[in-house]
Amino acid sequence: MNFTRWSARLPGTQRRTAARTDAGEAHSPGSASSVPAARGEFERHGERKDGRERREARDGGDGKDGSPTGIPALEELAVRDVLDGLPALVALVYGHDHRVAYVNDAYTDAFGPREPGTTAAESCPELVELGLMPLMDQVLRSGKPRTVKSRKVQSATFGTAHAPANGTATVARDGSYTVTCTPVDTSGSGGVLIFAADVTDHAEAAERLRASERRLRETAVALQRSLLPQELEQPDDLRVAATYQPGGTDAAVGGDWYDVITLGAGRTALVIGDVMGRGVRAAAVMGQLRTAVRAYARLDLPPHEVLQLLDGLAAEIDPSQIATCAYAVHDPNEGRLVYASAGHLPILVRAEDGTVARAADPTGPPLGTGGWIHTSGTIDLAPGSTAVLYTDGLVERRSEDIDEGVASLERALAGAKGSPQVVCDRLIRAMGVTAEHDDDVAVLVLQHPARTGQAAELFHNAALDLLGGIEAAPRARAFASGVLSSWRFPVELRDLGVLATSELVANSLQHGTPPMRLRLRRTDRRLIIEVTDGDDHLPLRRHAEPADEAGRGISIVATIASSWGSRRTPGGGKAVWCEFALPH
Repeated sequence: MNFTRWSARLPGTQRRTAARTDAGEAHSPGSASSVPAARGEFERHGERKDGRERREARDGGDGKDGSPTGIPALEELAVRDVLDGLPALVALVYGHDHRVAYVNDAYTDAFGPREPGTTAAESCPELVELGLMPLMDQVLRSGKPRTVKSRKVQSATFGTAHAPANGTATVARDGSYTVTCTPVDTSGSGGVLIFAADVTDHAEAAERLRASERRLRETAVALQRSLLPQELEQPDDLRVAATYQPGGTDAAVGGDWYDVITLGAGRTALVIGDVMGRGVRAAAVMGQLRTAVRAYARLDLPPHEVLQLLDGLAAEIDPSQIATCAYAVHDPNEGRLVYASAGHLPILVRAEDGTVARAADPTGPPLGTGGWIHTSGTIDLAPGSTAVLYTDGLVERRSEDIDEGVASLERALAGAKGSPQVVCDRLIRAMGVTAEHDDDVAVLVLQHPARTGQAAELFHNAALDLLGGIEAAPRARAFASGVLSSWRFPVELRDLGVLATSELVANSLQHGTPPMRLRLRRTDRRLIIEVTDGDDHLPLRRHAEPADEAGRGISIVATIASSWGSRRTPGGGKAVWCEFALPH
């Protein structure tokens, strides 16, 4: 179909066609009926002239200057009129002493009039505060333009003291300006054209944004620190210290955390983790995970079972957040760490001779991924050893592989001696962590001190294998009485210890299975009595009726001891323990 033929019949088409024809003729060279396409009026010193008349007066009106009819040539524009009409601030200075030649209306409105011929250093304090004097010198010497961004001027700089020679006081206001200084040639003398764009609104908006980010960061840091332990628990057999350092001001706060949890019977749980998000949300998730870990730790479960429970909880808290965690348990009777890791970096242990060992697998995926069966591993922690748990902010760098960072930490740990807090500080410095570090850093250091002399006399162990039979309970009581007497305990504490031993052994003989073992341990703060057997059913404290002949043993132990508890042992049995606080 011929759309051109049919479109000629549509309403209004003929008028539009005629208009296009007239326009085409108007632009045809030499046409007698030419109509100017545009007119412009330009003003100079209060006089108005028609732009087309001025151009035709020069060129005869035939458009032979090469520009479309009715559009003036650039040389006809008055520079001063253009500069006076600009909303930006414009000033022209000349000579090596930068004498003022011209300021436009916007400059006068902002800073007041400036006397021509005076030096900028004398009559333009705003240029001095903007730091433009050295810049203008550089522009004159190099002949190249220079730009400075978002320089601020304070109104306190100005006043009647800086009024120009005509006596008019300076009208000044606060503002931020982006300034470009361009070299110009003024009557054979070198000059500088100063072009200042007012970016006050942008600068204030940016400052408000920065202030808001600072407040959010301060809130996140405060939340993060409030969720971390305010004071670390100090176990009897370990010395512990920790350090948390948030990232620099340009880095959002992350979810790094640590904890130390005393489990009873001299055992201690050590935890470190990292939520991979940023800001308040990551800190909130971290707080929930830390609370959950403390609750699960009270169940005295093996490390891999704690992480298994934590894995399911992390997916419920926030499936979009990824978290890593390492959970370790120290038992002073075994001299080692039993640990499990969910995507976290390996634990490092420095022996007394300076050699550093890295905890090997097992390491599972991060928390919240699900579908993974975590397992536990072990690493020796002999007397004199130092163990370090840390987050990736300590060893991860953009310019190197993380394994190189861990190797650097191993070298730093090999030479780090002193108390746990001293070791923390030395590792932070050795790894180049400063206040402007781009990531959070958490470090947990624990030492198993090698005690000698008088300190060693405060830590003792004694154990007895129970073979069963009616003679087991009297034998256990005699053994406990002799050991507690040799440890020079007061008579009252010795009697309570023998009573607790009798009840725990009797409970094990009645409800447990061989092998059975009695262990007594003293530290500088407490007496620990523990009985193990081969049955994994944990005892429960219950209320015994007056007519009941049994069921009072655990209640008696719970009444006379400072604390008591039970746990399943790795071999499939259980351990039941109680503690007595020693007099100061």
